[in-house]
Amino acid sequence: MARSPVLALYRAATARGEGWAERRLARRLAEGKEDADRLDERRGHASRPRPPGRVIWFHAASVGESLSLLEVIRRLLDTEPDLSCLITTGTVTSAQVLAARAPDRCLHQFAPLDLRPHLRRFLGHWRPDLAIWAESELWPNMIEETAATGCPMLMLNARLSERSAGRWRFANGAARHLLGRFRAVQAQDRATARALIRLGLPEQRLTVTGTLKEGTPPPPCDPAELARLTRLIGTRPVWLAASTHPGEEAQVLAAHQQASRHWHRLLLILAPRHPDRGDEIAAQVGAERLHFVRRSTGPDPDGETRVWLADTLGEMGLWYRLAPVSFVGGSLVPVGGHNPYEPAALGSAILHGPHVANFADIYARLDAAGGARAVMSGAELAMGLGDALQPDVSAPMAYAAWDVCATDTGATDRAVALIAAHLPAATVPA
Repeated sequence: MARSPVLALYRAATARGEGWAERRLARRLAEGKEDADRLDERRGHASRPRPPGRVIWFHAASVGESLSLLEVIRRLLDTEPDLSCLITTGTVTSAQVLAARAPDRCLHQFAPLDLRPHLRRFLGHWRPDLAIWAESELWPNMIEETAATGCPMLMLNARLSERSAGRWRFANGAARHLLGRFRAVQAQDRATARALIRLGLPEQRLTVTGTLKEGTPPPPCDPAELARLTRLIGTRPVWLAASTHPGEEAQVLAAHQQASRHWHRLLLILAPRHPDRGDEIAAQVGAERLHFVRRSTGPDPDGETRVWLADTLGEMGLWYRLAPVSFVGGSLVPVGGHNPYEPAALGSAILHGPHVANFADIYARLDAAGGARAVMSGAELAMGLGDALQPDVSAPMAYAAWDVCATDTGATDRAVALIAAHLPAATVPA
């Protein structure tokens, strides 16, 4: 029984929410945000059989959260031969990325909507031995229904923005009750830890460990394709604008035009955060009268190409390896920034905007060490790019970034140890 009036109201409202849920699914399907072939997973119907042995269920919101778990999962699977892992997420993109990168004995399902019948169906099929939430994807019914099964629950890599913490404070009793369901929580930073304690998480259950992204291996690429494209680009100067959002592409293109006045034949690889915006961005690049090609449709760039629109999934490892300088997006607009560990691990100097609250600690460390440079506007991006393209600037920046990010896998070690301490022992056959 919910102890909070707000939580009780939510539970009552969603008890009759199946009609609303179906309308929402139909709308998301029409918008391309759901997989039509797997829509029943959102209703709690499994599309895969439960594997034998123990199952750990990891729940994450989308791509970044789920990828941060993969090294933890690999280590667990390497040491526990009877173990399987299940990851649930809510986005089509995450499903596509996990299909390519998840290890054997790690399954993906779309997360059921936060309705009791859907969740009971899901939990009745998968019967997880341990449930783990990543970052801050806290759905009340999901937590309550999992707790009702007696399954132990942990939270890893917890991160709570000031905005999210503020919203939860309006339902402080609900937050206290839900957080109390977790046996242990590992937070990315002290700001998140303070917010969780204010919301009611018992302090003795909380540890600050840093972010799992520090221990995540860099994204892979096809070595043959990397070698081919390296030969194709040759001695041309090249830079990458990675994970850009609406409002950033115009600033990136203006910076590229400005830098091209001093860097002859400069090539921009433009990789939007959401590749399905490819048509929209192509029209924008075309309006600037810049010669461009699209990775999704070909052909390869030639000597006249100024912009290579990388509107594909699963190739960030390739782009970071090709570009000695990378601007990491979601930072010139108030999104909160994206993961700098990937370019740092792959030898790319880093430029970023002022909006990096999602990764504030690591960006501060990178800036202080000279591995990254903050640019406050598109105009500053052009100036920062012009400097960073010089090899005697980009090479020391890239080394400093690698040095900062390559030295700490402690968060991963501590996550594996926490899971091992709470994972029920394997059943010995009679």
